[in-house]
Amino acid sequence: MPNVIIDPDSISLAERFALIKAPSKRRARFPEGCVTVVDSEDQARAGRDQSKKLEPAVVYGPSSSSEGQRLYYLVRWL
Repeated sequence: MPNVIIDPDSISLAERFALIKAPSKRRARFPEGCVTVVDSEDQARAGRDQSKKLEPAVVYGPSSSSEGQRLYYLVRWL
């Protein structure tokens, strides 16, 4: 995982529970289209679907990349 600089004063960047469509668990950042933010850890865990490669996680973001994409950074897999 990359070191992510957390901005405590940000109102848009935050840690969130999410489901990530991830063919591999080796990536450290994911485009917004691969991430579905959910309300709770329980919802994230309940949404796991290995046949669809949906994995629960805690992410930080969304952040803008230098390429103009919005990204979420992996904090940890659940």
